Amino acid sequence: MRTKWKRHVCILLPNKQHLDCAVRVRARGREVLNSVLKQLSVSDLQVFGLAVLRDNEYLFVDLDQKLSKYFGKRWNTGSIKVPFILFLRVQFYLEAGQLIMSSKEQQLYYCELRQKVLRSQSRHQEALLFQLAASALQADIGDLEQKDVEGEERKRRHYFLPEDYFPSWLIKRRGRDFLLQNSPVLHGELRGVSRSQAILQFIREASSLQDGAVTFYRMRQEKKELRSSILLGVAVKGLHIYQEVEGKQCMLHDFSWIDIDRLTFQGSRFEIAAVGSLCLPKLLYYTHSAFHSKHILRHLTDSHRLHISTRDAVSYIQQLEDMKASQLYNEAYICDAASLKQRLHCSNLASSMSDCSVAMEAATCSSFSVAVEADTDWTEEEEEDSLSEAELRLDEPEEVFVDDPAEVSWLGELLHGISVDEPPVLNSSDWAAVTMEMKQVLWRRADEGASVD
Repeated sequence: MRTKWKRHVCILLPNKQHLDCAVRVRARGREVLNSVLKQLSVSDLQVFGLAVLRDNEYLFVDLDQKLSKYFGKRWNTGSIKVPFILFLRVQFYLEAGQLIMSSKEQQLYYCELRQKVLRSQSRHQEALLFQLAASALQADIGDLEQKDVEGEERKRRHYFLPEDYFPSWLIKRRGRDFLLQNSPVLHGELRGVSRSQAILQFIREASSLQDGAVTFYRMRQEKKELRSSILLGVAVKGLHIYQEVEGKQCMLHDFSWIDIDRLTFQGSRFEIAAVGSLCLPKLLYYTHSAFHSKHILRHLTDSHRLHISTRDAVSYIQQLEDMKASQLYNEAYICDAASLKQRLHCSNLASSMSDCSVAMEAATCSSFSVAVEADTDWTEEEEEDSLSEAELRLDEPEEVFVDDPAEVSWLGELLHGISVDEPPVLNSSDWAAVTMEMKQVLWRRADEGASVD
């Protein structure tokens, strides 16, 4: 194919590196993503998406749409020498880093969270920001030598830059000397924690930061308002709405997914309807354009689907961490140790992340419905009165055990990095047997009067 019929696309990564690829003029977003996967040597990027910068705001590309819809006339008249910029960004934040199977994807996820923490405006969570800095130092540097933690040498040795680990307002508030003298103490407390464990700890802690694991979109309260003072945040468990007042973010509403009855847009008009039990009027805001509204709505509905499909896995991971914290984790796994070791040695888990994706997709079908009245071949010139509507109907399925092998057989993989011994690798039948033995141990301890909290 002749060079003039190709376009040069540069993809900026969260780790400040970039990838380049040449695609056809008629290429769709998926063609660029496939090139990214090949260059990163990964099979999939579950939580990342390609984003384009429009009106100083990141919008995630619909992979089935042509790239010309995102770059306009410039795409058709461009050349191979002038690159078009796309961004590989986290599209779906998670509560547990163990859900990210690929180590490369987990590293990219960590890098983006690092940048989010540096831009954080959560001034009331200063203690958490210090802990995040300690986890990041342990992940980046490893164990701090004991001589660097104690005595005068600690004060003289500056082994990190505060600007790389703390927001600028915190540096200004506390001062560089304070951070350089006190951060090593928290860092030293993590001695012995491996790099992978430190990254998982950082991801877990960052999910508690108010503006950490959140994607923000700017909106206006009035259609003709010049300044976009409303921030709509797509979070793991729902939707946050802030208003900027004198440079500070004031939370107006904090909706969990189950609190939202309906999301609709008509052109730039974006409407949020809460469930009737909250007794709230419909919230009406305005985006930059109908193009923005469509992509924000799509991001919201996809985020809700992912939350529904991963909540059992998150619950299971939390159970394991609670058991480990209460010193029951070892005892739960050493019951009938001989037979368990035999199972772990002989068993082989056939499921992969692709199987996980299929299970996730199937799990959402009964609990989420979306009705879209819009042309899928969207253009910005589409009439402003085109209406797209999504109804978030959370008809919860019957309660099931999170370790039900029929529902979450792939969860065996999530034990990697949590188990105190080698990570068990189980098929469905063995998984059911092991979890039943775990329960029997806990029940027996409860009957004997031992606490399992």
